[in-house]
Amino acid sequence: MSLHLASAPQEGDGRPHSGPQRHVPFSEHLGLRLEHAEGGESLVSVALRPELLNNHASGHGGVLMTLLDSAMAHAALSRVGYAREVVTVDMHIAFMRPAGGVLQAQGRATGGGRSVCFCEATVTDASGEVAARAMGTFRYRDIA
Repeated sequence: MSLHLASAPQEGDGRPHSGPQRHVPFSEHLGLRLEHAEGGESLVSVALRPELLNNHASGHGGVLMTLLDSAMAHAALSRVGYAREVVTVDMHIAFMRPAGGVLQAQGRATGGGRSVCFCEATVTDASGEVAARAMGTFRYRDIA
């Protein structure tokens, strides 16, 4: 299960721990960048670096999965104006082709209610080709 929760505040840490620009250490480590999130839609990008590649010199599946998960989580969160947090309950992924360069994941909330949100996301690579698609279920929870 993947958590999209703010990291525990550190002494003197001025970074936001909730909202669209929240500090998520793993996302920061990968270099994920939130480009847009509003009204149940989001766009998250990552520039692939050598350490994010697999042994075939394309984007590692784990990086693509994290990018898809992040895009869907931001879509779900933007649907409720970031007034809550989400936890990934379920995620299904289809890898279509190798990905390289700058990747973009477009996420969209497709349904749900007060406690869960259903989402989908698509990753396109630098050439504009679809590299992967995902569907996920996210459970809302109150901000800790």
